[in-house]
Amino acid sequence: MNFKNKTQVTIFKFSGLSEDEPLTPFLFMFFFLVYMVTVLGNVGMMAMAHIVPSLHTPMYFFLSFLSMVDLFYSSVITPKMLSDLLSEGKLITFIGCGLQFYFFCALVSSEIFVLSDMAYDRYVAICHPLHYISVMTKKKCLGLIDLSFFVGFTQSAAQTSSLFSLDYCESNLIDHFYCDIHPLIRLSCSETRTCTIVTLFFVCFCSLGSMMIILISYILIITSILVIKSAAGRRKAFSTCSSHLTCATIFYVSVFCTYFHPTSSVLKKQEKVSSAFFTMVTPMLNPLIYSLRNQEVQYVICSEMLICIPKFL
Repeated sequence: MNFKNKTQVTIFKFSGLSEDEPLTPFLFMFFFLVYMVTVLGNVGMMAMAHIVPSLHTPMYFFLSFLSMVDLFYSSVITPKMLSDLLSEGKLITFIGCGLQFYFFCALVSSEIFVLSDMAYDRYVAICHPLHYISVMTKKKCLGLIDLSFFVGFTQSAAQTSSLFSLDYCESNLIDHFYCDIHPLIRLSCSETRTCTIVTLFFVCFCSLGSMMIILISYILIITSILVIKSAAGRRKAFSTCSSHLTCATIFYVSVFCTYFHPTSSVLKKQEKVSSAFFTMVTPMLNPLIYSLRNQEVQYVICSEMLICIPKFL
């Protein structure tokens, strides 16, 4: 990655999440609580998947990495945003901005492919149940995770190099609350065509490529479920993938609302709202969805509560 600054700008300033001062304490408390729930929920999910023997399956192996990515990419953005809500400066160095963008982009892209891994896992479990153990081996699961992170961090390096090789020689005010593609490109005073093409290519490659894997997996899954004769059997089969389908849908809707829209000053406020939901609320929802919709996770939570409550009495 090339973080060398070729212009006068060495420090960026964020406009922040909101310019409404009376609203700031509410925003701070709200997103602080959201972040605490995100940390507790995702750490708890990772701990359960690692400690509880009944959850030592490929599905929860992938879920533990999904929780890890959610926790990390939220942590790249939220603590800085919370500190900026209490600060008038809202400053970040050129290198700090590059690092924030690099890790955020890498982790979000990795999550996209982890969701694809989970869709493939559900496809094998429902469409080829007799071969599930032999197909979804530990080595294969590790390979899929390694590939997800390799692609995510590699494409992020390409995007970051392209974005931070631009000249930023006029204003240093980023009209956003974190370093992201659209506000930085708008801020640049140099030719941005190459950077835009690179960004568009990788965003489409990651999001649309992963979406195609998920869609094909679920078409095959639905086809297999419809063949099942009993209604109870169909419900049981669908229940094993409903949580993943819900999480994937929320994630992709957030991605498309945040990045696939026309550039316009009228849409800047909506862009901040959708970005806040994508970067801070979505990572909180995934462990909650799996806790509320997954019977195995509910059983583990209830069992632990029954064990712990007598100890406090």
